[in-house]
Amino acid sequence: MNITKLRRKRIILPTIAAVAILGVGGTVWTAAASNDVQGSERDRVGSAAVEAAGGGTAVDVETSDDRGEAYEVEVRMDDGTEVDVTLDQDLNVVSEEADDRDDRDESDDSPDADDRALSAEERESAGQAALDAVGGGTVGQVEASDDRGEAYEVEVIAPDNTEWDVELDADYKVLSKTADN
Repeated sequence: MNITKLRRKRIILPTIAAVAILGVGGTVWTAAASNDVQGSERDRVGSAAVEAAGGGTAVDVETSDDRGEAYEVEVRMDDGTEVDVTLDQDLNVVSEEADDRDDRDESDDSPDADDRALSAEERESAGQAALDAVGGGTVGQVEASDDRGEAYEVEVIAPDNTEWDVELDADYKVLSKTADN
């Protein structure tokens, strides 16, 4: 019996197993990681961005992977326009810019339906309908839709971290729900 080979196997096999476990764990962690900010941290960052924008509602709060930036926040103003606010780790404004998308109808230069600011009641009702449709989770964003027959578009992150896009009619009836991969 070759003792040197046995000793090598005792070292190599556990090392291979450890590397495999770390690789699988890292993959699972990366797949589960989300750049959306949740809970009290979302409230704190959202409030800072709303203050920087001069009012409105924080509709999307995410971490940033850009150097010198910690958070990217989309703020919807009371008039329906949107402002993108970027904050550093200490919640100081790095940049602030009005959304440059041209959301005007080409035919008459009037605002599209999705430019309409939603009331808190509409936002809450649409969010709850979307949560019910996907079995719970966290509402990310609620917007007015400009698609015919759709009144609301809601983004939901389910408990299993699946991101869902849910379309609702004016009575908060689910028209469609799509897993967003």
